[in-house]
Amino acid sequence: MATEKTIATNRQAYHNYDLLETYECGAVLTGTEVKSIRQGRIQLKDAYAIIRNGEAWLVNAHISPYPHGGRLNHDPTRTRKLLLHKSEIMRLMGKVQEKGLTLIPTRCYLKNGRVKFEIALARGRKLHDKREAARRKAIERETQAILKEYRR
Repeated sequence: MATEKTIATNRQAYHNYDLLETYECGAVLTGTEVKSIRQGRIQLKDAYAIIRNGEAWLVNAHISPYPHGGRLNHDPTRTRKLLLHKSEIMRLMGKVQEKGLTLIPTRCYLKNGRVKFEIALARGRKLHDKREAARRKAIERETQAILKEYRR
């Protein structure tokens, strides 16, 4: 049975984008990056993924330097290679070339001791779409509160 422990989520992605599909992928990391991620020192807020030369890359994910790393530490915002199957990369490459679609990391987690990223194929929301989503969420919350009160 696979055990998962979520390290970081990109909450802003759920607000700014409509997530269409999600993929699980690994990443090529150094030892100090893995130790820093295990301490929860990763930020996915401004991160995105690109596909270049048939390979997927994670850009702008900030992994803080490991405190005990010394000279072996890594560059916090370096571009990191994502590990996906070739068929998935080709499928994503075709989708990303469509107008308005992008790849966004939504979550970083540990699965059986290995660091995994969840990337999502996403379409950006306009301001009125964000307002509509917030309105729907508020109505849902009120409905749940009323139902909870009614059950008592």
